[in-house]
Amino acid sequence: MKIEIWSDIACPFCYIGGRHLELALDDLPFGDEVELEWRSFQLDPTAPVETQESTAAMLARKYGMSVEQARASQQQISERAAAVGLSMNPEGSIPTNTKDAHRLMHLAARHGLAHAMGQRLFKAHFEDRVNVGKHGELKRLGVEVGLPAAEIDALLAGNEFEAEVSADQQLAASFGVRGVPFFVLDRKYAISGAQPVESFRAALK
Repeated sequence: MKIEIWSDIACPFCYIGGRHLELALDDLPFGDEVELEWRSFQLDPTAPVETQESTAAMLARKYGMSVEQARASQQQISERAAAVGLSMNPEGSIPTNTKDAHRLMHLAARHGLAHAMGQRLFKAHFEDRVNVGKHGELKRLGVEVGLPAAEIDALLAGNEFEAEVSADQQLAASFGVRGVPFFVLDRKYAISGAQPVESFRAALK
């Protein structure tokens, strides 16, 4: 079975949803036979790499709420993450553009390290408050999971995998995907959002 996962590094529900999928696979006898394919989806392709705006302020502006409401929402998400063993920094993540992180994911896939790269990027973004849009940080994280430094340098100096990132998003649009996470099982079943572990387990069965 192949599971295609559309996600964005900047999406907390993608981090949580991915963890729910992992827990469901751990519970099933065929879990280690499932192939995961990570696909790119940018929630905000126009986001700058660096900004002085906090995550709470960005969410308040984007969704028309107060900063206090945005912080309360972040706290609720953090509690939901903690319930499945994930830790999110209470100060919030650092807003950034994730295109180059997605390109790094494609490079990692070439080396069979996409899942490890994705998990490291999520942890860096949500737990360690790393700006995962900066090239220096992306190189450090890529080397950490085993990618060749020279290949990362070449990737970040050029536009390799930009077409693949765009193609992933176009494919998602053809499926009617408007938000992430979005999971497609063998192109037969789809799961939208960070559904409970039980929902993933039932769909996989």
